Amino acid sequence: MKNERTFVIIKPDGVQRSLIGEVIGRFERIGLKLVGMKMVLPTEEMAKKHYTLDPEWVRKVGEKSIANYGKKGLTPPSNDPLEIGNKVLGNLINYMTSGPVVAMAWQGAHAVGIVRKIVGGTEPLTGDFVLDSYQISDADGRAVRNIIHASGSVDEAKGEIDLWFNDKEIIKYRHIQDAILYDVDLDGILE
Repeated sequence: MKNERTFVIIKPDGVQRSLIGEVIGRFERIGLKLVGMKMVLPTEEMAKKHYTLDPEWVRKVGEKSIANYGKKGLTPPSNDPLEIGNKVLGNLINYMTSGPVVAMAWQGAHAVGIVRKIVGGTEPLTGDFVLDSYQISDADGRAVRNIIHASGSVDEAKGEIDLWFNDKEIIKYRHIQDAILYDVDLDGILE
């Protein structure tokens, strides 16, 4: 558990708004260790692979979207989850390929859950830094601009890390804070 890894992308809007350091600082302050990082301009193929690592992703996103319209008392543009899911996917591909992103692998106890807690839900109204919402993005016919993608589970994180990084790009190293966070007796503190 102490070596759990998660995957994070600072999306094009986060890069353009110069929030890279702020995002990294939050994860470092909580005690996570950065084990991989690179700036890339995703291709359409890479963005599509990222979102469809789970073959059921398109259907699930469509179902979730339809349910969210219902919760808000609104009529969805379609009752076909695949149609809506594919529209969401297209919007996300356009968004993710609109500029550079920063892809990162983070490691530490409960990394997936901690990062998800810090970044909030997918809906920007649950986090900070963002004024966007599903309502605005739907009205504009685009992806919601929520600055960060974070893995939702350990399995998802592994798949995403494997997609974005090769083995040589994930660095295994001892970090000085590991002694404070994980040394059972703290006997490595005093000389």
